Amino acid sequence: MSVTDATPRRPVRKLAALAACVLLAAGCAKAGTAGTSAEAGGGGGDRSPVKVGLVYSRTGPLAAYGKQYLEGFKAGLAYATKGSNAVDGHPVEIAEQDDAGDPAKAVSAAKDLIGKNYRILAGSTASGVALQVGPIAAQNKVLFISGPAAADKVTGLNKYTFRSGRQSYQDTKAAASFIGDAKGKKVTVLAQDSAFGQANVAAVKDVLGAEGATVDAVLAPPSATDLTPFATQAKAAKPDLLYVAWAGDTAAALWTSLNQQDVFAATKVVTGLDVAASYPLFGPAAEKIDFLNHYFAGAAGGTDAELAMTDAVTKAGSKPDLFTPDGFTAAQMVVHALEANKGSDADTAALVKALEGWSFDGVKGKLTVRAEDHALLQPMFQVKLTGSGAAAKPTAEKILSAEQVAPPVATMAG
Repeated sequence: MSVTDATPRRPVRKLAALAACVLLAAGCAKAGTAGTSAEAGGGGGDRSPVKVGLVYSRTGPLAAYGKQYLEGFKAGLAYATKGSNAVDGHPVEIAEQDDAGDPAKAVSAAKDLIGKNYRILAGSTASGVALQVGPIAAQNKVLFISGPAAADKVTGLNKYTFRSGRQSYQDTKAAASFIGDAKGKKVTVLAQDSAFGQANVAAVKDVLGAEGATVDAVLAPPSATDLTPFATQAKAAKPDLLYVAWAGDTAAALWTSLNQQDVFAATKVVTGLDVAASYPLFGPAAEKIDFLNHYFAGAAGGTDAELAMTDAVTKAGSKPDLFTPDGFTAAQMVVHALEANKGSDADTAALVKALEGWSFDGVKGKLTVRAEDHALLQPMFQVKLTGSGAAAKPTAEKILSAEQVAPPVATMAG
């Protein structure tokens, strides 16, 4: 359906500035600097558990994405540890915290976990959440692996913050691949006025604007339920390309409005293919849309990791979907960092060092954690949706290499 993330409601730059000012409460700070404590170390005969805190959207508008992430993480942990759920004899224990897509709840959960001596945090379905939790991780020297949150600002946020999913720039490069020479063309971004939406606007300006396109935006409040006025504005802009960046449970209303306003006949529409449950929402218009895609079930053509993820998730009674690989990849990263340190999470700097520059075989193929800014370099997909309603099926028309969609190197902020 849409270029997806998860961030219902918050401006990126303001959130990043606020997050940089947040300090751990005194009640949690008494636990000390988590990244330097020796208490959780592993060597020798010590086989104490390694505690990993997952702060993600178990409820809220992005709960479906959070569910996929969690299922993927559990499958990835089993895969990376060969079924033991332990590293070097240290059991990996997971604590789940629900942020409901709310940065304030996420910060509170992160503080609580850090105060309980958790040195590894993962999750962040929403961009606004990731931009708040990242600075908390840096202030307390804990490893943080953000999940589906797509805002570009997460890359290079600080040396303790990584990501297990794609970012908005990679979405935009995938979208740009559909229109060829952008010089002289007009591009309109239809998005929510949120961290995710604004990140997409910025990314389109950075990519297509730099290639000579004129870029404007139509932004809707995340709380808006009547989306007809915004569909009308998008059509009236008369763009050569309408780039739709949308997330959450108002997507059905958006596509209904676009259909009613006959936008598909007026311009070329490119958007991201969302979760499988969204496919029927496009109706007959589905075959007229060009989809960029992060992942759909079977997109990777059967890598070892994809087959293992599919098997594990299916046996658990579910199905792989858009953000299942993000959880799977996060678990692979956690296990690799711990393996490099003999199962110990005591030295956060060593965990960080183990991940920087690491290339590995993931669900989508070869993935690389770029050392300079912790971007996750990965392939993306051009996809067509054929059929309508319950019969709608995605097909990967083209695989875009990690190099084709790689974001520019960001300056590490701290």
